[in-house]
Amino acid sequence: MFDQKMPRRTVLKGALAGLAAIPVIGLATRADAAPAMLDPNTDAQAKSLGYVVDTAKVDDKTNPMHKPDQKCANCAQYQGKAADATAPCTIFAGKLVAGAGWCKVWVKKPA
Repeated sequence: MFDQKMPRRTVLKGALAGLAAIPVIGLATRADAAPAMLDPNTDAQAKSLGYVVDTAKVDDKTNPMHKPDQKCANCAQYQGKAADATAPCTIFAGKLVAGAGWCKVWVKKPA
């Protein structure tokens, strides 16, 4: 078929270029999988749990158990640090919640 031989250097350069491309492809697919922000207006679970982006805007008549110092950032379900503006939540899988937000599932984070 082919009687022409490829030099070993050409083969090695091609192999190294292919190996170098693997991490770049991995980063591109990871960026696509970044979680989206939870939208309290369109997400059915967020609506049912009374999620709001700002704890100061919680209707206390509808949620009498709500306290002003309760927010996602100091909830046990919040997966970020208390200073993070947004982080994943175990209740809303695959979504980010606002650190200043609140929902009916709020539980004090253990000390």
